[in-house]
Amino acid sequence: MPVELTDSLKKLLKETAQQLKGAEKRKFMAQTVMALGHGGQSLAERELGWNRVTISKGIKELTTNITCIDNYRSRGRYKAEIKLPNLLEDIKKLVDLQSQIDPGSKSQPLSKRLSAAQVRHQLIEKFGYNQEELPTLETIRVKLNDLGYSLKRVSNIQSRKSTHNQRNF
Repeated sequence: MPVELTDSLKKLLKETAQQLKGAEKRKFMAQTVMALGHGGQSLAERELGWNRVTISKGIKELTTNITCIDNYRSRGRYKAEIKLPNLLEDIKKLVDLQSQIDPGSKSQPLSKRLSAAQVRHQLIEKFGYNQEELPTLETIRVKLNDLGYSLKRVSNIQSRKSTHNQRNF
């Protein structure tokens, strides 16, 4: 006979699971599913929104008495654009506003007047980013390079007409 979960019991189980982390959470989920009996995993997945893979891992840990160690540190960081989805677009807007066309080359990309530090500072000022949430200067420099911007010092460029006049003297 299938077990039916009341709304108050569902709420209690969900809240308890949310308060636990790692192995403790998996153990709680496994014990709950085992108490529900046959079809408990499907019921927990459907009614409580629990992941069946996590439940299975918890059951294996419970039955073997071997706890899996969560190695979150080895997973690496999320890319800056995952945490801040508008970051790349905002960088493009900033840099494109302060671009200068190199008159000597028609196919050459635009020369930029900004350093990575200036881009970071302007992201805070103009787009309201927090100091803590923004990536480091090195990461911003890498993102600028990935976007195709080469941060080189821009020399004072004279127009061709004034350069032509200087040659006549």
